[in-house]
Amino acid sequence: MTQPRIPLAGVIGSPIAHSRSPLLHGHWLRTYGIRGHYIPMDVHENDLERVLRTLPAMGFVGVNVTVPHKEKVMAFADQITDRAILIGAANTLIFRNAGSILADNTDGYGFIENLRSGAPDWRPEAGPALVLGAGGAARAVISSLVDAGVPEVILSNRTRLRAERLKADFGHRIRVIDWVQAGSAVKDAALVVNTTSLGMSGQPPLSVQFDGLHPGIVVTDLVYTPLETGLLAAGRKAGCTTVDGLGMLLFQAVPGFERWFGTRPEIDEATRAAALK
Repeated sequence: MTQPRIPLAGVIGSPIAHSRSPLLHGHWLRTYGIRGHYIPMDVHENDLERVLRTLPAMGFVGVNVTVPHKEKVMAFADQITDRAILIGAANTLIFRNAGSILADNTDGYGFIENLRSGAPDWRPEAGPALVLGAGGAARAVISSLVDAGVPEVILSNRTRLRAERLKADFGHRIRVIDWVQAGSAVKDAALVVNTTSLGMSGQPPLSVQFDGLHPGIVVTDLVYTPLETGLLAAGRKAGCTTVDGLGMLLFQAVPGFERWFGTRPEIDEATRAAALK
Protein backbone atom coordinates (compact mmCIF):
# COMPACT_ATOMS: atom_id res chain seq x y z
CA MET A 1 0.00 0.00 0.00
CA THR A 2 1.38 3.41 -1.02
CA GLN A 3 1.77 5.84 1.87
CA PRO A 4 0.82 9.49 1.30
CA ARG A 5 3.75 11.84 0.98
CA ILE A 6 4.53 13.76 4.17
CA PRO A 7 4.26 17.50 3.42
CA LEU A 8 7.34 19.58 4.11
CA ALA A 9 7.60 23.35 4.54
CA GLY A 10 10.16 25.69 5.99
CA VAL A 11 11.71 29.13 6.09
CA ILE A 12 14.65 30.31 3.99
CA GLY A 13 16.92 33.21 4.76
CA SER A 14 20.51 33.98 5.72
CA PRO A 15 21.06 33.98 8.63
CA ILE A 16 18.11 31.90 9.82
CA ALA A 17 19.01 30.50 13.25
CA HIS A 18 17.17 33.37 14.98
CA SER A 19 13.83 32.65 13.28
CA ARG A 20 10.88 31.79 15.52
CA SER A 21 8.85 30.40 12.62
CA PRO A 22 9.95 26.77 13.21
CA LEU A 23 8.74 27.02 16.83
CA LEU A 24 5.42 28.44 15.67
CA HIS A 25 4.72 26.01 12.83
CA GLY A 26 6.02 23.07 14.86
CA HIS A 27 3.50 23.96 17.58
CA TRP A 28 0.64 24.01 15.07
CA LEU A 29 1.71 20.71 13.49
CA ARG A 30 1.68 19.03 16.91
CA THR A 31 -1.54 20.73 18.01
CA TYR A 32 -3.51 19.58 14.96
CA GLY A 33 -1.84 16.17 14.69
CA ILE A 34 -0.53 16.81 11.17
CA ARG A 35 2.16 14.52 9.77
CA GLY A 36 4.37 17.25 8.40
CA HIS A 37 7.60 19.09 9.11
CA TYR A 38 8.75 22.72 9.04
CA ILE A 39 12.49 23.27 8.60
CA PRO A 40 14.79 26.33 8.85
CA MET A 41 17.15 26.58 5.86
CA ASP A 42 20.11 28.92 5.60
CA VAL A 43 20.32 29.62 1.85
CA HIS A 44 23.00 31.80 0.29
CA GLU A 45 21.91 34.28 -2.36
CA ASN A 46 23.93 32.48 -5.06
CA ASP A 47 22.05 29.24 -4.35
CA LEU A 48 18.55 30.71 -4.10
CA GLU A 49 17.15 29.80 -7.50
CA ARG A 50 18.64 26.30 -7.49
CA VAL A 51 17.21 25.61 -4.03
CA LEU A 52 13.74 26.89 -4.96
CA ARG A 53 13.64 24.72 -8.09
CA THR A 54 14.75 21.65 -6.10
CA LEU A 55 12.49 21.87 -3.06
CA PRO A 56 9.21 20.76 -4.73
CA ALA A 57 10.85 17.54 -5.93
CA MET A 58 11.90 16.86 -2.34
CA GLY A 59 8.32 17.00 -1.07
CA PHE A 60 8.13 20.65 -0.05
CA VAL A 61 4.71 22.28 -0.45
CA GLY A 62 6.01 25.78 0.22
CA VAL A 63 8.29 28.00 2.26
CA ASN A 64 8.37 31.27 4.11
CA VAL A 65 10.99 33.76 2.99
CA THR A 66 12.85 36.20 5.21
CA VAL A 67 15.78 38.59 4.82
CA PRO A 68 17.63 39.01 2.59
CA HIS A 69 15.58 37.10 0.00
CA LYS A 70 12.08 38.65 0.12
CA GLU A 71 12.62 40.78 -2.97
CA LYS A 72 14.88 38.36 -4.84
CA VAL A 73 12.43 35.43 -4.84
CA MET A 74 9.99 37.46 -6.93
CA ALA A 75 12.22 36.89 -9.97
CA PHE A 76 11.78 33.12 -9.71
CA ALA A 77 7.99 33.01 -9.19
CA ASP A 78 5.68 31.78 -11.94
CA GLN A 79 2.78 33.74 -10.48
CA ILE A 80 2.71 36.69 -8.05
CA THR A 81 -0.30 37.94 -6.10
CA ASP A 82 -1.39 41.56 -6.48
CA ARG A 83 -0.43 42.40 -2.90
CA ALA A 84 3.06 41.00 -3.34
CA ILE A 85 3.48 43.05 -6.51
CA LEU A 86 2.34 46.21 -4.71
CA ILE A 87 4.65 45.60 -1.74
CA GLY A 88 7.51 44.52 -3.99
CA ALA A 89 8.41 41.49 -1.89
CA ALA A 90 7.17 38.00 -1.01
CA ASN A 91 7.28 36.25 2.34
CA THR A 92 5.26 33.16 1.42
CA LEU A 93 5.78 30.75 -1.49
CA ILE A 94 3.35 28.00 -2.47
CA PHE A 95 4.70 25.18 -4.63
CA ARG A 96 2.09 23.92 -7.07
CA ASN A 97 1.94 20.89 -9.36
CA ALA A 98 4.97 20.43 -11.60
CA GLY A 99 6.96 22.72 -9.31
CA SER A 100 5.44 26.08 -10.29
CA ILE A 101 5.84 28.79 -7.66
CA LEU A 102 3.16 31.20 -6.41
CA ALA A 103 4.60 34.18 -4.50
CA ASP A 104 2.49 36.00 -1.93
CA ASN A 105 3.00 38.55 0.83
CA THR A 106 1.04 38.10 4.06
CA ASP A 107 2.87 40.72 6.16
CA GLY A 108 0.18 43.35 5.67
CA TYR A 109 -2.54 40.84 6.51
CA GLY A 110 -0.63 39.86 9.65
CA PHE A 111 -0.23 43.50 10.68
CA ILE A 112 -3.92 44.37 10.32
CA GLU A 113 -5.14 41.17 12.01
CA ASN A 114 -2.78 41.75 14.93
CA LEU A 115 -3.95 45.35 15.21
CA ARG A 116 -7.62 44.35 15.19
CA SER A 117 -7.00 41.61 17.71
CA GLY A 118 -5.02 43.78 20.12
CA ALA A 119 -7.05 46.97 19.64
CA PRO A 120 -10.60 45.86 18.75
CA ASP A 121 -11.95 49.41 19.11
CA TRP A 122 -9.55 50.79 16.48
CA ARG A 123 -11.32 52.13 13.41
CA PRO A 124 -9.36 52.93 10.22
CA GLU A 125 -11.44 56.03 9.55
CA ALA A 126 -10.70 57.46 13.03
CA GLY A 127 -7.78 59.53 11.78
CA PRO A 128 -4.27 59.58 10.35
CA ALA A 129 -1.68 56.86 10.97
CA LEU A 130 1.88 57.93 11.73
CA VAL A 131 4.26 55.34 10.27
CA LEU A 132 7.92 55.42 11.29
CA GLY A 133 10.31 53.83 8.79
CA ALA A 134 10.29 53.31 5.03
CA GLY A 135 11.71 49.82 4.50
CA GLY A 136 10.05 46.63 3.32
CA ALA A 137 7.96 46.27 6.48
CA ALA A 138 6.69 49.82 6.05
CA ARG A 139 5.53 49.01 2.51
CA ALA A 140 3.42 46.12 3.81
CA VAL A 141 2.00 48.22 6.65
CA ILE A 142 1.15 51.19 4.40
CA SER A 143 -0.48 48.93 1.83
CA SER A 144 -2.70 47.35 4.49
CA LEU A 145 -3.61 50.68 6.07
CA VAL A 146 -4.59 52.21 2.71
CA ASP A 147 -6.68 49.13 1.89
CA ALA A 148 -8.35 49.31 5.31
CA GLY A 149 -9.47 52.90 4.67
CA VAL A 150 -7.10 55.04 6.78
CA PRO A 151 -7.64 58.59 5.46
CA GLU A 152 -3.98 59.63 5.63
CA VAL A 153 -0.62 58.03 6.34
CA ILE A 154 1.97 60.40 7.78
CA LEU A 155 5.28 58.84 6.87
CA SER A 156 8.62 59.66 8.45
CA ASN A 157 12.01 58.05 7.89
CA ARG A 158 15.54 59.00 8.88
CA THR A 159 16.36 59.16 5.15
CA ARG A 160 13.59 61.24 3.62
CA LEU A 161 14.29 60.06 0.06
CA ARG A 162 13.17 56.51 0.90
CA ALA A 163 9.91 57.88 2.28
CA GLU A 164 9.37 59.95 -0.86
CA ARG A 165 9.75 56.79 -2.95
CA LEU A 166 6.96 55.14 -0.99
CA LYS A 167 4.76 58.17 -1.51
CA ALA A 168 5.37 57.90 -5.25
CA ASP A 169 4.22 54.27 -5.15
CA PHE A 170 1.19 54.67 -2.87
CA GLY A 171 -0.19 58.04 -3.90
CA HIS A 172 -1.87 61.07 -2.44
CA ARG A 173 -2.90 59.56 0.90
CA ILE A 174 0.76 59.51 1.96
CA ARG A 175 2.24 62.66 3.50
CA VAL A 176 5.99 62.67 4.11
CA ILE A 177 7.50 64.61 6.99
CA ASP A 178 11.10 64.95 8.18
CA TRP A 179 12.32 62.64 10.95
CA VAL A 180 12.74 65.59 13.31
CA GLN A 181 9.02 66.38 12.88
CA ALA A 182 7.80 62.90 13.81
CA GLY A 183 7.49 63.70 17.52
CA SER A 184 5.24 66.69 16.91
CA ALA A 185 3.05 64.64 14.53
CA VAL A 186 2.26 62.06 17.23
CA LYS A 187 -0.50 64.16 18.80
CA ASP A 188 -2.42 64.36 15.50
CA ALA A 189 -2.39 60.61 14.83
CA ALA A 190 -5.05 58.03 15.69
CA LEU A 191 -2.47 55.28 15.19
CA VAL A 192 1.32 55.24 15.64
CA VAL A 193 3.34 52.42 14.06
CA ASN A 194 7.06 51.75 14.36
CA THR A 195 8.28 49.63 11.43
CA THR A 196 11.99 50.24 12.07
CA SER A 197 14.36 48.02 14.05
CA LEU A 198 15.02 50.89 16.48
CA GLY A 199 14.17 49.80 19.99
CA MET A 200 14.94 46.15 19.28
CA SER A 201 17.29 44.34 21.63
CA GLY A 202 20.84 45.18 20.53
CA GLN A 203 19.71 48.20 18.46
CA PRO A 204 19.68 51.92 19.31
CA PRO A 205 16.49 53.29 20.88
CA LEU A 206 13.78 54.94 18.80
CA SER A 207 14.85 58.59 18.81
CA VAL A 208 11.39 60.16 18.65
CA GLN A 209 9.76 62.24 21.38
CA PHE A 210 6.49 60.73 22.56
CA ASP A 211 5.19 63.68 24.60
CA GLY A 212 2.15 64.00 22.35
CA LEU A 213 0.77 60.55 23.11
CA HIS A 214 -2.69 60.55 24.73
CA PRO A 215 -5.37 57.96 25.55
CA GLY A 216 -7.13 58.26 22.18
CA ILE A 217 -4.14 56.87 20.25
CA VAL A 218 -3.39 53.23 19.38
CA VAL A 219 0.35 52.48 19.48
CA THR A 220 1.94 49.42 17.91
CA ASP A 221 5.51 48.31 17.28
CA LEU A 222 6.64 45.63 14.82
CA VAL A 223 9.58 44.87 17.12
CA TYR A 224 8.84 41.97 19.51
CA THR A 225 12.19 41.56 21.24
CA PRO A 226 11.56 42.95 23.79
CA LEU A 227 7.79 42.53 23.82
CA GLU A 228 7.40 45.96 25.41
CA THR A 229 9.62 48.39 23.54
CA GLY A 230 10.32 51.94 24.60
CA LEU A 231 7.53 53.14 22.30
CA LEU A 232 4.99 50.74 23.81
CA ALA A 233 6.08 51.63 27.35
CA ALA A 234 5.57 55.32 26.57
CA GLY A 235 2.18 54.55 25.06
CA ARG A 236 1.07 52.53 28.08
CA LYS A 237 2.20 55.29 30.43
CA ALA A 238 0.19 57.85 28.42
CA GLY A 239 -2.95 55.69 28.58
CA CYS A 240 -2.85 54.58 24.94
CA THR A 241 -4.00 51.20 23.68
CA THR A 242 -0.78 49.31 22.89
CA VAL A 243 -0.26 46.30 20.62
CA ASP A 244 3.03 44.37 20.64
CA GLY A 245 4.68 43.04 17.50
CA LEU A 246 4.57 39.31 18.23
CA GLY A 247 1.02 38.98 16.95
CA MET A 248 2.04 40.15 13.49
CA LEU A 249 4.51 37.27 13.27
CA LEU A 250 1.75 34.86 14.30
CA PHE A 251 -1.01 36.17 12.06
CA GLN A 252 1.16 36.47 8.94
CA ALA A 253 1.92 32.75 9.27
CA VAL A 254 -1.72 31.63 9.20
CA PRO A 255 -2.42 31.81 5.42
CA GLY A 256 0.74 29.90 4.50
CA PHE A 257 0.16 27.14 7.04
CA GLU A 258 -3.41 26.71 5.79
CA ARG A 259 -2.31 26.47 2.15
CA TRP A 260 0.50 24.03 2.90
CA PHE A 261 -1.10 21.74 5.46
CA GLY A 262 -4.86 22.12 4.83
CA THR A 263 -5.79 23.38 8.31
CA ARG A 264 -6.36 26.98 9.36
CA PRO A 265 -4.61 27.41 12.71
CA GLU A 266 -5.94 29.46 15.60
CA ILE A 267 -3.87 31.96 17.53
CA ASP A 268 -4.19 31.72 21.31
CA GLU A 269 -2.01 32.06 24.38
CA ALA A 270 -0.47 28.64 23.76
CA THR A 271 0.57 29.83 20.29
CA ARG A 272 2.19 32.97 21.71
CA ALA A 273 3.99 30.90 24.34
CA ALA A 274 5.30 28.48 21.71
CA ALA A 275 6.73 31.32 19.60
CA LEU A 276 8.47 32.82 22.64
CA LYS A 277 10.27 29.65 23.75
